[in-house]
Amino acid sequence: MENPKTVKILKFHPEKCDGGLLCEKACSKVHFKSDEGDDRSAIRIIKDGKSYKMHVCDHRGLCMDMCPVGALKRKKNGIVWLDKDTCIGCQACVGFCPISAMRKSDARIEPFKCISCGACVRACPNGALELIEINIDEIKEIIYHKQGA
Repeated sequence: MENPKTVKILKFHPEKCDGGLLCEKACSKVHFKSDEGDDRSAIRIIKDGKSYKMHVCDHRGLCMDMCPVGALKRKKNGIVWLDKDTCIGCQACVGFCPISAMRKSDARIEPFKCISCGACVRACPNGALELIEINIDEIKEIIYHKQGA
């Protein structure tokens, strides 16, 4: 398979966010068939003073090499995907993720992360979230620069 060149990631518009967390609830429906949000959501909206910040996976892919059984792979559409059938639940990816976007929930043994499905985007009544397509090489440049390589 040819390496994908682009990936869809979430872009956040904090000025449009009202903190209703409908995005988190929509995400937990995708991952857990529940609308609890919080630790069952791959996206987190965090109050930051009078504004909000988003915390979610941006599909950099640094976690893929940490999985001892190869359960993390980059799919044709560029997203980093966790294969639950291969995963042994060791949580190495959760501990390694440089931005702490790989999530763990007591509801199941396998970790989970954003899959860029767009459920959160569709759930936000204010348009605070959107899926944008970016070049994967741009993510790598940012990461390596931040790590000093």
